[in-house]
Amino acid sequence: MHFQTRTTCHRLALLIFSFSLASAQSSHPEVPYVPTTDEAVEAMLKLADVKSNDVVYDLGCGDGRIVITAAKEYGAHGVGIDINPQRIHEAKENAKKAGVEDLVRFEVNDLFKANIRDATVVTLFLLQKVNLRLRPKLLKELKPGTRIVSNTFDMGDWKPDKEETLKSGDSGHGLGLSHQILLWMVPQRGQK
Repeated sequence: MHFQTRTTCHRLALLIFSFSLASAQSSHPEVPYVPTTDEAVEAMLKLADVKSNDVVYDLGCGDGRIVITAAKEYGAHGVGIDINPQRIHEAKENAKKAGVEDLVRFEVNDLFKANIRDATVVTLFLLQKVNLRLRPKLLKELKPGTRIVSNTFDMGDWKPDKEETLKSGDSGHGLGLSHQILLWMVPQRGQK
């Protein structure tokens, strides 16, 4: 078991190193595309207590599955932001197939530059170092009470308000991802 854990950690470290090297040499995303599992999508939206009056932003939305599920299952509006035009194209096609294109929109944008002020829920599946760089933007731009939900990766010394551990996890990625879901509430200005 110890060998398997070490092997998984080595795979993840190699993936992160390879991707970091590629990012340093080009303008590609800082985070490799690994889709959020269906179980994790459901858990993230449930932990955030998404309702039909919410506006769910997914930063690094990939194929759009989180905002599409928020629209389809909860009637929420959603905005997916990704730097990769191919992923945005996939997300738009997926929204059309799901019949929710009137509730969601997708934009090619850098998540550090995107306007996220309208969000009532923000979902993330980014690396911890990216979460830490994003944290000041989240605290500055989001309204107090906005829920932030992260798949797997935390926010350093900003402790989550709630956590959920999933039984199954990464469904074949082999990286040990999608086991931990974390929720923060944006505090009143002047707190944390």
